[in-house]
Amino acid sequence: MVASFVYSAVRTPFGRYGGALAEVRPDDLAATAVTAVLDKVPALDHGALDDVFWGNVNGAGEDNRNVGRMAVLLAGLPTTVPATTVNRLCGSSLDAAIMGSRAVESGDADIVLTGGVESMTRAPWVLPKPSRAFPAGHVTALSTTLGWRQTNERMPKEWTVSLGEANEQLADRFGIPRERQDEFAARSHTLANAAWESGFYEGLVTPVVVDGEAVLSRDEGIRPGSTAQKLAGLKPSFRPDGCITAGNASPLSDGASAVLIGSEAAASRIGSAPLARIAGRGVSALEPQMFGFAPVEAAERALKRARISWADVSAVELNEAFAVQSLACVDAWKIDPAIVNTQGGAIALGHPLGASGGRILGTLAARLRASGQRWGVAAICIGVGQALAVVLESAA
Repeated sequence: MVASFVYSAVRTPFGRYGGALAEVRPDDLAATAVTAVLDKVPALDHGALDDVFWGNVNGAGEDNRNVGRMAVLLAGLPTTVPATTVNRLCGSSLDAAIMGSRAVESGDADIVLTGGVESMTRAPWVLPKPSRAFPAGHVTALSTTLGWRQTNERMPKEWTVSLGEANEQLADRFGIPRERQDEFAARSHTLANAAWESGFYEGLVTPVVVDGEAVLSRDEGIRPGSTAQKLAGLKPSFRPDGCITAGNASPLSDGASAVLIGSEAAASRIGSAPLARIAGRGVSALEPQMFGFAPVEAAERALKRARISWADVSAVELNEAFAVQSLACVDAWKIDPAIVNTQGGAIALGHPLGASGGRILGTLAARLRASGQRWGVAAICIGVGQALAVVLESAA
Protein backbone atom coordinates (compact mmCIF):
# COMPACT_ATOMS: atom_id res chain seq x y z
CA MET A 1 0.00 0.00 0.00
CA VAL A 2 1.21 3.54 -0.82
CA ALA A 3 1.98 5.66 2.23
CA SER A 4 1.27 9.39 2.55
CA PHE A 5 3.68 11.94 3.99
CA VAL A 6 3.68 15.54 5.20
CA TYR A 7 6.26 17.46 3.17
CA SER A 8 5.69 21.06 4.18
CA ALA A 9 3.44 23.10 6.45
CA VAL A 10 2.88 26.83 6.87
CA ARG A 11 0.28 29.06 8.48
CA THR A 12 -0.39 32.73 8.78
CA PRO A 13 -0.21 34.40 12.17
CA PHE A 14 -3.60 34.18 13.84
CA GLY A 15 -5.25 37.54 14.38
CA ARG A 16 -7.66 38.67 17.09
CA TYR A 17 -11.32 39.22 16.28
CA GLY A 18 -11.45 42.75 14.88
CA GLY A 19 -7.65 42.94 14.99
CA ALA A 20 -4.85 43.28 12.46
CA LEU A 21 -6.41 40.90 9.92
CA ALA A 22 -9.89 42.41 10.08
CA GLU A 23 -9.50 44.07 6.68
CA VAL A 24 -8.10 40.97 4.96
CA ARG A 25 -10.55 38.82 3.02
CA PRO A 26 -10.55 35.08 3.88
CA ASP A 27 -9.82 34.09 0.27
CA ASP A 28 -6.75 36.35 0.37
CA LEU A 29 -5.68 34.77 3.67
CA ALA A 30 -6.05 31.36 2.07
CA ALA A 31 -4.02 32.42 -0.96
CA THR A 32 -1.27 33.67 1.38
CA ALA A 33 -0.99 30.23 2.98
CA VAL A 34 -1.06 28.45 -0.40
CA THR A 35 1.73 30.63 -1.75
CA ALA A 36 3.86 30.29 1.38
CA VAL A 37 3.68 26.50 1.63
CA LEU A 38 4.65 26.13 -2.03
CA ASP A 39 7.49 28.63 -1.62
CA LYS A 40 9.04 26.12 0.80
CA VAL A 41 9.34 23.58 -2.04
CA PRO A 42 10.57 25.72 -4.96
CA ALA A 43 11.44 22.70 -7.11
CA LEU A 44 7.80 21.61 -7.31
CA ASP A 45 5.95 22.36 -10.52
CA HIS A 46 2.65 23.80 -9.31
CA GLY A 47 0.88 22.12 -12.17
CA ALA A 48 1.84 18.78 -10.63
CA LEU A 49 -0.67 19.27 -7.80
CA ASP A 50 -3.34 16.61 -8.34
CA ASP A 51 -5.91 18.22 -6.06
CA VAL A 52 -6.47 20.75 -3.30
CA PHE A 53 -8.56 19.99 -0.21
CA TRP A 54 -9.40 23.12 1.76
CA GLY A 55 -11.23 23.55 5.07
CA ASN A 56 -13.66 26.35 5.86
CA VAL A 57 -16.56 26.52 8.30
CA ASN A 58 -18.76 29.56 7.90
CA GLY A 59 -18.76 29.99 4.15
CA ALA A 60 -21.48 32.61 4.29
CA GLY A 61 -19.54 35.64 3.09
CA GLU A 62 -16.36 36.25 1.11
CA ASP A 63 -15.42 32.60 1.64
CA ASN A 64 -18.43 31.37 -0.37
CA ARG A 65 -18.26 29.65 -3.77
CA ASN A 66 -15.60 27.07 -2.86
CA VAL A 67 -12.94 29.18 -1.17
CA GLY A 68 -10.35 26.45 -1.81
CA ARG A 69 -10.67 27.02 -5.55
CA MET A 70 -10.61 30.79 -5.01
CA ALA A 71 -7.33 30.43 -3.08
CA VAL A 72 -5.78 28.41 -5.91
CA LEU A 73 -6.72 31.05 -8.47
CA LEU A 74 -5.71 34.02 -6.31
CA ALA A 75 -2.35 32.40 -5.55
CA GLY A 76 -1.64 32.26 -9.27
CA LEU A 77 -1.55 28.49 -9.59
CA PRO A 78 -2.37 26.99 -12.99
CA THR A 79 -6.09 26.94 -13.73
CA THR A 80 -5.72 23.18 -14.23
CA VAL A 81 -5.25 22.67 -10.45
CA PRO A 82 -8.63 21.59 -9.01
CA ALA A 83 -9.86 22.25 -5.47
CA THR A 84 -12.67 21.40 -3.11
CA THR A 85 -13.81 22.98 0.14
CA VAL A 86 -14.45 20.78 3.20
CA ASN A 87 -16.67 21.62 6.17
CA ARG A 88 -16.44 19.52 9.32
CA LEU A 89 -16.65 22.61 11.53
CA CYS A 90 -13.54 23.02 13.73
CA GLY A 91 -11.97 19.91 12.21
CA SER A 92 -12.26 21.10 8.62
CA SER A 93 -8.58 21.52 7.73
CA LEU A 94 -7.58 18.34 9.57
CA ASP A 95 -10.34 16.60 7.63
CA ALA A 96 -8.90 18.13 4.46
CA ALA A 97 -5.50 16.62 5.31
CA ILE A 98 -7.12 13.27 6.04
CA MET A 99 -8.94 13.33 2.69
CA GLY A 100 -5.75 14.31 0.92
CA SER A 101 -3.78 11.51 2.55
CA ARG A 102 -6.44 9.00 1.55
CA ALA A 103 -6.27 10.22 -2.06
CA VAL A 104 -2.51 9.63 -2.05
CA GLU A 105 -2.74 6.23 -0.38
CA SER A 106 -5.44 5.04 -2.79
CA GLY A 107 -3.38 6.05 -5.79
CA ASP A 108 -5.85 8.70 -6.91
CA ALA A 109 -3.23 11.41 -6.35
CA ASP A 110 0.50 11.71 -5.88
CA ILE A 111 0.79 15.27 -4.53
CA VAL A 112 -2.01 17.25 -2.86
CA LEU A 113 -2.27 20.56 -1.10
CA THR A 114 -4.46 20.76 1.99
CA GLY A 115 -5.32 23.46 4.49
CA GLY A 116 -8.03 25.79 5.69
CA VAL A 117 -9.05 29.35 6.41
CA GLU A 118 -11.42 31.34 8.58
CA SER A 119 -12.06 35.00 9.12
CA MET A 120 -14.37 35.08 12.09
CA THR A 121 -14.14 38.87 12.04
CA ARG A 122 -15.52 39.08 8.52
CA ALA A 123 -18.22 36.39 8.91
CA PRO A 124 -21.39 38.26 7.90
CA TRP A 125 -24.84 38.58 9.38
CA VAL A 126 -27.48 36.73 7.41
CA LEU A 127 -31.21 37.21 6.99
CA PRO A 128 -33.57 34.28 6.49
CA LYS A 129 -35.72 34.50 3.38
CA PRO A 130 -39.37 35.35 4.08
CA SER A 131 -41.94 32.62 3.63
CA ARG A 132 -44.20 35.03 1.74
CA ALA A 133 -43.81 38.22 -0.22
CA PHE A 134 -43.61 41.63 1.45
CA PRO A 135 -43.59 40.68 5.16
CA ALA A 136 -44.68 43.63 7.30
CA GLY A 137 -42.76 42.77 10.46
CA HIS A 138 -39.15 43.12 11.50
CA VAL A 139 -36.46 40.62 10.47
CA THR A 140 -33.61 39.56 12.74
CA ALA A 141 -30.08 39.33 11.34
CA LEU A 142 -28.11 36.29 12.53
CA SER A 143 -24.35 36.30 13.08
CA THR A 144 -22.46 33.54 11.27
CA THR A 145 -19.33 33.93 13.40
CA LEU A 146 -19.81 30.97 15.74
CA GLY A 147 -22.28 28.46 17.06
CA TRP A 148 -25.85 27.40 16.43
CA ARG A 149 -28.13 29.47 14.19
CA GLN A 150 -31.42 28.77 12.44
CA THR A 151 -31.64 25.66 14.59
CA ASN A 152 -34.13 22.99 13.64
CA GLU A 153 -36.93 22.85 16.22
CA ARG A 154 -36.83 19.06 16.11
CA MET A 155 -33.37 19.06 17.71
CA PRO A 156 -33.47 18.13 21.41
CA LYS A 157 -32.77 21.21 23.52
CA GLU A 158 -29.93 19.52 25.38
CA TRP A 159 -28.08 19.10 22.07
CA THR A 160 -28.25 22.77 21.11
CA VAL A 161 -26.88 24.48 24.20
CA SER A 162 -24.14 27.03 23.60
CA LEU A 163 -20.55 25.86 23.28
CA GLY A 164 -19.78 27.49 26.61
CA GLU A 165 -22.67 25.83 28.42
CA ALA A 166 -21.63 22.48 26.92
CA ASN A 167 -18.21 22.90 28.48
CA GLU A 168 -19.67 23.99 31.81
CA GLN A 169 -21.42 20.63 31.74
CA LEU A 170 -18.10 18.91 31.05
CA ALA A 171 -16.58 20.64 34.07
CA ASP A 172 -19.45 19.37 36.21
CA ARG A 173 -19.25 15.86 34.83
CA PHE A 174 -15.51 15.41 35.32
CA GLY A 175 -15.02 17.60 38.38
CA ILE A 176 -12.48 19.93 36.74
CA PRO A 177 -12.24 23.10 38.85
CA ARG A 178 -11.74 26.66 37.66
CA GLU A 179 -8.23 26.71 39.14
CA ARG A 180 -6.99 23.90 36.88
CA GLN A 181 -8.52 25.57 33.84
CA ASP A 182 -6.85 28.90 34.56
CA GLU A 183 -3.50 27.20 35.17
CA PHE A 184 -3.79 25.39 31.85
CA ALA A 185 -4.69 28.63 30.05
CA ALA A 186 -1.78 30.54 31.58
CA ARG A 187 0.56 27.73 30.52
CA SER A 188 -0.69 28.07 26.94
CA HIS A 189 0.27 31.75 26.83
CA THR A 190 3.63 31.16 28.51
CA LEU A 191 4.62 28.37 26.13
CA ALA A 192 3.38 30.18 23.03
CA ASN A 193 5.43 33.25 23.90
CA ALA A 194 8.49 31.11 24.64
CA ALA A 195 8.09 29.31 21.32
CA TRP A 196 8.07 32.59 19.43
CA GLU A 197 11.04 33.90 21.40
CA SER A 198 13.03 30.71 20.69
CA GLY A 199 12.38 30.91 16.95
CA PHE A 200 10.23 27.78 16.74
CA TYR A 201 7.53 29.48 14.70
CA GLU A 202 9.83 31.32 12.29
CA GLY A 203 9.69 28.55 9.68
CA LEU A 204 6.06 27.69 10.32
CA VAL A 205 4.43 31.12 10.10
CA THR A 206 4.38 33.47 7.13
CA PRO A 207 3.53 37.17 7.52
CA VAL A 208 0.32 38.52 6.02
CA VAL A 209 1.30 41.25 3.57
CA VAL A 210 -1.07 43.85 2.15
CA ASP A 211 0.15 46.34 -0.47
CA GLY A 212 3.75 45.41 0.25
CA GLU A 213 3.47 45.91 4.01
CA ALA A 214 3.29 43.18 6.64
CA VAL A 215 0.10 43.77 8.61
CA LEU A 216 0.71 40.84 10.98
CA SER A 217 3.84 38.77 11.55
CA ARG A 218 3.14 37.15 14.93
CA ASP A 219 0.09 35.64 16.62
CA GLU A 220 -1.91 38.52 18.00
CA GLY A 221 -3.62 36.93 20.99
CA ILE A 222 -0.64 35.82 23.08
CA ARG A 223 -0.44 37.45 26.51
CA PRO A 224 3.07 36.74 27.88
CA GLY A 225 2.22 38.01 31.36
CA SER A 226 -0.76 35.71 31.89
CA THR A 227 -0.89 33.89 35.20
CA ALA A 228 -3.51 31.72 36.83
CA GLN A 229 -3.89 34.41 39.48
CA LYS A 230 -4.68 37.11 36.91
CA LEU A 231 -7.07 34.85 35.01
CA ALA A 232 -8.88 34.05 38.24
CA GLY A 233 -10.11 37.64 38.30
CA LEU A 234 -12.17 37.28 35.10
CA LYS A 235 -15.92 36.88 35.35
CA PRO A 236 -17.63 33.69 34.12
CA SER A 237 -18.99 34.03 30.59
CA PHE A 238 -21.87 31.56 30.50
CA ARG A 239 -23.15 30.92 34.03
CA PRO A 240 -23.19 33.46 36.87
CA ASP A 241 -21.40 30.93 39.06
CA GLY A 242 -19.64 29.10 36.22
CA CYS A 243 -15.98 28.34 35.60
CA ILE A 244 -15.50 29.21 31.94
CA THR A 245 -14.23 32.68 31.11
CA ALA A 246 -12.76 34.57 28.19
CA GLY A 247 -9.37 33.69 29.66
CA ASN A 248 -9.63 29.89 29.68
CA ALA A 249 -11.33 29.48 26.30
CA SER A 250 -9.96 29.99 22.80
CA PRO A 251 -10.71 33.41 21.28
CA LEU A 252 -12.47 34.25 18.03
CA SER A 253 -9.72 34.50 15.43
CA ASP A 254 -8.70 34.99 11.80
CA GLY A 255 -6.08 32.97 9.92
CA ALA A 256 -5.13 30.26 7.44
CA SER A 257 -2.95 27.14 7.35
CA ALA A 258 -1.60 24.86 4.62
CA VAL A 259 -0.04 21.38 4.53
CA LEU A 260 1.55 19.72 1.49
CA ILE A 261 1.05 15.94 1.37
CA GLY A 262 2.47 13.42 -1.09
CA SER A 263 3.61 9.88 -1.63
CA GLU A 264 7.15 8.75 -0.88
CA ALA A 265 7.82 8.52 -4.61
CA ALA A 266 6.83 12.17 -5.01
CA ALA A 267 9.90 13.36 -3.08
CA SER A 268 11.96 13.82 -6.25
CA ARG A 269 9.30 16.04 -7.85
CA ILE A 270 8.68 17.97 -4.64
CA GLY A 271 12.41 18.45 -4.22
CA SER A 272 12.63 17.71 -0.51
CA ALA A 273 12.45 14.86 1.95
CA PRO A 274 9.20 14.31 3.85
CA LEU A 275 8.78 15.47 7.44
CA ALA A 276 6.48 12.74 8.72
CA ARG A 277 4.35 9.81 7.64
CA ILE A 278 0.60 9.85 8.24
CA ALA A 279 0.36 6.59 10.15
CA GLY A 280 -3.19 6.55 11.52
CA ARG A 281 -6.46 8.44 11.35
CA GLY A 282 -9.50 8.43 13.61
CA VAL A 283 -12.94 9.99 13.66
CA SER A 284 -15.51 9.72 16.44
CA ALA A 285 -18.86 11.14 17.47
CA LEU A 286 -21.06 11.32 20.55
CA GLU A 287 -23.84 13.49 21.99
CA PRO A 288 -23.53 17.03 20.54
CA GLN A 289 -23.15 18.74 23.94
CA MET A 290 -20.23 16.40 24.74
CA PHE A 291 -18.20 17.49 21.73
CA GLY A 292 -15.22 18.57 23.83
CA PHE A 293 -14.64 15.01 25.00
CA ALA A 294 -14.88 13.44 21.54
CA PRO A 295 -11.09 13.56 20.84
CA VAL A 296 -10.60 10.81 23.41
CA GLU A 297 -12.06 8.11 21.18
CA ALA A 298 -10.82 9.64 17.92
CA ALA A 299 -7.22 9.45 19.16
CA GLU A 300 -7.67 5.89 20.42
CA ARG A 301 -8.87 4.85 16.98
CA ALA A 302 -5.99 6.61 15.23
CA LEU A 303 -3.47 4.92 17.53
CA LYS A 304 -5.02 1.52 16.87
CA ARG A 305 -4.75 2.02 13.12
CA ALA A 306 -1.13 3.10 13.53
CA ARG A 307 -0.54 -0.07 15.59
CA ILE A 308 0.94 1.83 18.52
CA SER A 309 -0.17 2.84 22.03
CA TRP A 310 0.05 5.98 24.15
CA ALA A 311 3.26 4.58 25.62
CA ASP A 312 4.91 5.18 22.22
CA VAL A 313 3.74 8.79 21.87
CA SER A 314 6.12 11.63 22.69
CA ALA A 315 4.22 14.65 21.35
CA VAL A 316 0.56 15.67 21.35
CA GLU A 317 -1.07 18.65 19.66
CA LEU A 318 -4.60 19.00 21.03
CA ASN A 319 -6.62 22.00 19.89
CA GLU A 320 -7.54 23.99 22.98
CA ALA A 321 -11.11 24.98 22.24
CA PHE A 322 -11.63 25.28 26.01
CA ALA A 323 -9.24 24.50 28.84
CA VAL A 324 -11.78 22.21 30.49
CA GLN A 325 -12.28 19.96 27.47
CA SER A 326 -8.52 19.78 26.90
CA LEU A 327 -7.97 18.72 30.51
CA ALA A 328 -10.78 16.16 30.28
CA CYS A 329 -9.12 14.57 27.26
CA VAL A 330 -5.62 14.56 28.73
CA ASP A 331 -6.97 13.02 31.95
CA ALA A 332 -8.83 10.32 30.01
CA TRP A 333 -5.77 9.40 27.97
CA LYS A 334 -3.70 9.17 31.16
CA ILE A 335 -0.71 10.80 29.47
CA ASP A 336 1.93 13.15 30.80
CA PRO A 337 0.52 16.70 30.37
CA ALA A 338 4.05 17.91 29.69
CA ILE A 339 4.00 16.42 26.18
CA VAL A 340 0.83 18.33 25.23
CA ASN A 341 1.04 21.61 23.29
CA THR A 342 4.61 22.41 24.25
CA GLN A 343 4.64 25.38 21.87
CA GLY A 344 1.39 26.83 23.19
CA GLY A 345 -2.16 26.11 22.11
CA ALA A 346 -5.31 27.69 20.76
CA ILE A 347 -6.13 29.53 24.01
CA ALA A 348 -3.08 31.69 23.33
CA LEU A 349 -2.55 31.33 19.59
CA GLY A 350 -6.19 31.55 18.52
CA HIS A 351 -8.72 29.27 16.89
CA PRO A 352 -9.78 30.38 13.40
CA LEU A 353 -12.15 27.45 12.93
CA GLY A 354 -11.29 26.25 9.44
CA ALA A 355 -7.53 26.70 9.90
CA SER A 356 -6.85 25.07 13.28
CA GLY A 357 -6.55 21.47 12.11
CA GLY A 358 -3.79 22.37 9.68
CA ARG A 359 -2.06 24.35 12.42
CA ILE A 360 -1.88 21.45 14.85
CA LEU A 361 -0.78 18.99 12.15
CA GLY A 362 1.98 21.28 10.92
CA THR A 363 3.11 22.07 14.46
CA LEU A 364 3.21 18.37 15.34
CA ALA A 365 5.37 17.55 12.32
CA ALA A 366 7.74 20.38 13.24
CA ARG A 367 7.93 19.24 16.85
CA LEU A 368 8.84 15.69 15.83
CA ARG A 369 11.48 16.94 13.43
CA ALA A 370 13.02 19.31 16.00
CA SER A 371 13.07 16.77 18.84
CA GLY A 372 13.99 13.65 16.90
CA GLN A 373 11.06 11.86 18.53
CA ARG A 374 9.18 9.26 16.52
CA TRP A 375 5.45 9.35 17.25
CA GLY A 376 2.93 12.15 17.72
CA VAL A 377 -0.83 12.69 17.82
CA ALA A 378 -2.85 15.66 16.55
CA ALA A 379 -6.46 15.81 17.78
CA ILE A 380 -9.29 18.31 17.57
CA CYS A 381 -12.81 18.51 19.00
CA ILE A 382 -15.63 19.53 16.70
CA GLY A 383 -18.94 21.19 17.49
CA VAL A 384 -22.11 19.07 17.32
CA GLY A 385 -20.31 16.13 18.93
CA GLN A 386 -17.43 15.02 16.72
CA ALA A 387 -13.62 14.81 16.72
CA LEU A 388 -10.71 13.89 14.47
CA ALA A 389 -7.21 12.65 15.19
CA VAL A 390 -4.09 11.87 13.15
CA VAL A 391 -0.99 9.93 14.18
CA LEU A 392 2.30 11.05 12.65
CA GLU A 393 5.53 9.06 12.49
CA SER A 394 8.65 11.15 12.03
CA ALA A 395 10.37 10.55 8.71
CA ALA A 396 13.74 11.64 10.10
